[in-house]
Amino acid sequence: MTGILAVLAFALWTLILVFTSVNWRVIEVLRGKGINSWGRDDGIAVPEIVKRMQHAHLNCLENLPIFAILVFSAYFLGKQPVVDSLACYVLYARLAQSLVHLIGTSQPLVFVRATFYVIQVLIFFYMFWGLLA
Repeated sequence: MTGILAVLAFALWTLILVFTSVNWRVIEVLRGKGINSWGRDDGIAVPEIVKRMQHAHLNCLENLPIFAILVFSAYFLGKQPVVDSLACYVLYARLAQSLVHLIGTSQPLVFVRATFYVIQVLIFFYMFWGLLA
C-alpha cells in the first residue's frame, strides 16, 4: 500500500464515521424530532455508541492532516519510500484505535486505544525524521 492510498483510506474511514453518526440524526428527524433539536451541550440525548462514534471521528480529524502532510511532503520531496513502507501501519493503528473507541471506554480499552494512538505518533515522528535526512 502506498502512502497516498493509506491517506485516502484514512480519509474514507473518517467520512464513514461522520456519515454514520449523522445518519442517526437523520433517523431521529424522520421519527419526528425537530431538525434543530441538537445544540452543542443540550438537546436530544445522544446514545453512547453515537457519542463514541463522534469522538472517534474527531480523533481522526486531529491526525489526518498530520498524516497527509507527511505523505504529501514525501511525494513532493521525492522520498516516497520513507512513507510508503510505514503508511499502512498508521492506517491499521488508526482503524484499531477507532474500533476500540467504538467498543467502549473502560480503563483497559482506553489503555489499548492510547497504545494505538502512540503507535501512530511514533510512526509520524519516524516519518518526519526520515524526510529530514
